[in-house]
Parts: sequence; structure tokens; C-alpha cells
Amino acid sequence: MNAKPAAPTTAASAPQGTTVSARSAGLRYGALFGPVVFGVTAAGVALPDVAEALGTTGSATGWVLTAHALALGVGTALFGRLADTKGVRASLLLGSLVLAVGALICLVAPDLGTLVAGRFVLAAGSGAMASGALALSAASAPADRPKVLAGFGATMAFFSAGATLVGGVFTEWLTWRLTLVLPVFSLLAVPLCLRHAARRGSGRPMDLLGASLLTVAATSFLLLIQASALGLPAPLVVGITAALVLGAAGLVWRTRTSPVSFVPRRLVTDSVFLRAAVVGIGVYGGLFAAMYAVPQLLVREHGWSVLAVGVWLLPGAALGALLSRAAGGLTSGNDGGSRLLAAIAGATAGVLAGTLTSGGPAQLIIGASLGFAAFAVTQVVTTALMSQRVEPALRGGAMGLLNLSFFVGGGVGSATVGALAKSMSLSTSLGVIAAFPLVAGLVALTLARRPA
Repeated sequence: MNAKPAAPTTAASAPQGTTVSARSAGLRYGALFGPVVFGVTAAGVALPDVAEALGTTGSATGWVLTAHALALGVGTALFGRLADTKGVRASLLLGSLVLAVGALICLVAPDLGTLVAGRFVLAAGSGAMASGALALSAASAPADRPKVLAGFGATMAFFSAGATLVGGVFTEWLTWRLTLVLPVFSLLAVPLCLRHAARRGSGRPMDLLGASLLTVAATSFLLLIQASALGLPAPLVVGITAALVLGAAGLVWRTRTSPVSFVPRRLVTDSVFLRAAVVGIGVYGGLFAAMYAVPQLLVREHGWSVLAVGVWLLPGAALGALLSRAAGGLTSGNDGGSRLLAAIAGATAGVLAGTLTSGGPAQLIIGASLGFAAFAVTQVVTTALMSQRVEPALRGGAMGLLNLSFFVGGGVGSATVGALAKSMSLSTSLGVIAAFPLVAGLVALTLARRPA
């Protein structure tokens, strides 16, 4: 895919007369995306209390994360395409409404099924916040982009660093229900970002057929992974398998035959886009698996309180804040960001693999903390990479699709560790998942050798 010129300035899409520094813009975009992290890391801390309060198993409660990951990915893709079509402003306003409705459902949900449904709606709206932040960051001028991404990455990592502690405080001192709706804090940043959001888009069709096929395929895939853990009957499994095959085949057909396909052919044939997707899948798979398993291991096997889990995850996540900020400064004119990402992902894999033989508290804390750092650095590096390669008219949709693959990978990670825990210890299951960040680290090295 050939690179296209980026938007002329960071605030190019803002109302005339409005100016903002590159670093300030990055901080605003990071504040818009940052609370999205709470839907994963803070929620992971609350899972033991959710299971106890609703009287469910650990595997079933894992759907609080899995459904969120799926809807967050789909929402990011849908609202990213909407941002291309109607403008980022329209995407953020509609997404804000969806996010608020989902939060309300979670707050009043009487059972796990309703709670998972509410998390699905909330995550879809949260996806609009993520796609808007990514589209605005990617649209920054090449000269300003390193500063924008440095601010974006530092803010993202700030939320990552504080998410577990915030989750622990809300869960321990208030209620786990508030912990599960923490992504609503993105709404506070929406007014600040609307000033820079384009009111008009390219007018390209949304391709709702292609979007539906993609949603069916992704949902069916995650359901199949969890089929054994959920005890789904054989006829239902057969039906889900058929839906996966038909959805995937239909999506391939749509991509090959439609010039306005929801998944553009030129994008999925771009080797750099595909490699970036693999990196994100591996990093997010490892993080989501860790956030599913680590709090449960520390609470149930080591006797920790939920608040203690949040406090002890904070120092390592704070290190991630420094690393992601550094990654923003390494994205201009060199491949340092890709190499930094490869090193962090590899370190995450090494620590998680160690749980195959031992799973002490220190090892669990370090593994999860490295996962936070890899998450933030992945967003900075891949946003910079795609900004250089994707034309402005496709940029929002491209970033949305890329992050859809990331979040589906996260859902696969948490679903896989939950399924493996049916036949082995949770600690051993987490060690197996180390393969995800290991692959991500190896592929990240190839991003440093991307073609011009």
C-alpha cells in the first residue's frame, strides 16, 4: 500500500481559528482513548468479586472480558469507518450515547447474562472513543506526529498504570459494578476533542453487509473457543461453526468483489498491515489472558485482596508509561519503536512462560506489568506506522480494522486461558499463553525492515 500525504496540521480538522500544540493534542487524544483500558485491566481486577456476587464460575465470568474485547474491536472498526464516512465528530457523538447506555445496563444488571450484554454495548461505544483518538492522532502532520504520539503514548500509559489501582479501589471500597463501567470517563474528554474533529467525511458507503459478515465471523470464532468452557450443546456448536464458515466466506467474497468493501482489499493485501495485526494480536492476547488469570491467582491461591492486586500492579505499569512515552519519540525516521516493542513483548513472553513451572506472586505481577507496557507501546508504534502508509480517506477505517484484530486477539487470549483452565491449572494455562507475546515480539522485529 502506498503512503499518502497526511493532514496538513494536527488541528487541521478543528474549527477555523482554533489552534493547539502537538503535545497538547496528543494528551487530549490519549485522555479520550485512555479510559478504554479500564474496560480490560480494571475489570480484570474485579472478576473475583463479580463471580462471587453473581454466583458464577471463573470460566463463565471470563465473558465479562471476552464479550468486551469482541465488542470493543467491532465498535472500533464500525466507528472508524463511520469517522471516514461522516466525520470524526459524528462518530464521537453517536459513540458517546452508546457508551452511556451500556454503562446504565451494567449498573442495573441482575445476572451475568445481562451484565455481559451491557458490557458488550458499553464496549461498542468505547470503541468509538478508541477509533476517534486513533484517527485524530493518525491525521497529525508528519512534522508534529512524534510529539503527538509521545503525548498520546504517555497519557495512554498513565491510564494503564493507574487502571489496576483504580479498579482495586472501586471494587474494594465501593462496588465492582462501578469498576466495570469506568470506560465512561472517556466522555469527559469528548468535548476537548470535538474541537479538532472533522465535521465532514469522505462520503464513502458504510457497507453494512461487509460489517455484518465481519461481526458474525469474529463472534462465532470466539464462541467456538469457549464452547467447552461454557458447556455449549453439540447442535449449537455445529450452528456456530456454520456461521463462522459462512461469515468468513462471505467476507472474503465481499472484499474481493466490492470496491467499497468494509474490509478494503488493498488493506488486507498490505504485508505491513498484516504484520502489524499479528503483533497486536499477540500483545493483546497475552495482556487479556494475564488480566483474566493473574487477579484470580493472587486472590484465590495467594490470599491477596483485590485492592492489594491493584496496588502491586501499579509500579510495573508506571514503567510502561515511561517506555510508551519513549516509543513516541522513536517513531520519527528510525525503527527504534519497533525494536523497543519487540524487546518488551519478548520479555513478557519469557516471564509468562515461567509460570509453567512456578507461579509466585512476584512473577505474576511482573508478567502482567510487562503486558501493560507492551499494550501502550503497540498503540504508539502501529499508529505511527499506519499513519505513514494509509491515505487520509481510509485512515479511520484502517485503524479501526487494525484494532479490531487486536481486540479479537485479546478475546482469544482470555477465552483460551479460560478454556485451558478446565484441564490444567490456571497458572499452567497462563504459561501456555506466553506463545502469544513471543510471536508478537518476533514479528515486531520485521516491522523494522518494512519496505518503503
